[in-house]
Amino acid sequence: MVLGQTSAPLKPRTQAPTLFARFARWVERQVGRSSTFVLAIAVVLLWAVSGPVFGWSDTWQLVINTGTTIITFLMVFVIQNTQSRDTQSMQIKLDQRIRVSQLARNSLINLEEMSEIDVERIKTAFTAVRAD
Repeated sequence: MVLGQTSAPLKPRTQAPTLFARFARWVERQVGRSSTFVLAIAVVLLWAVSGPVFGWSDTWQLVINTGTTIITFLMVFVIQNTQSRDTQSMQIKLDQRIRVSQLARNSLINLEEMSEIDVERIKTAFTAVRAD
């Protein structure tokens, strides 16, 4: 048996994702599509073309400013949720690879939890090894 491997595969507890997690995944899939980008360009072009109709008024400008500000504000949370989840998944996978590799340094498993000083110290040590 390989180090870090159990006789039975780990089965994660299946817990239904929260409403926000499901929403964030759905939004992530939608905004990553090329058709969504084309739709965004179409909205901006429609807004620009409608300028003369509304006499280039302050209200006309406020519509695009408010819309883009609200969307940007909300997307920050969706992107953060997605990146956090992806980073955690990748970290677990990397930790597993370190555990099963006999040449790996197990001290690196919790590197993301170390202080900046400790990370810099390890980075310097690896830079010195690479330079040799």
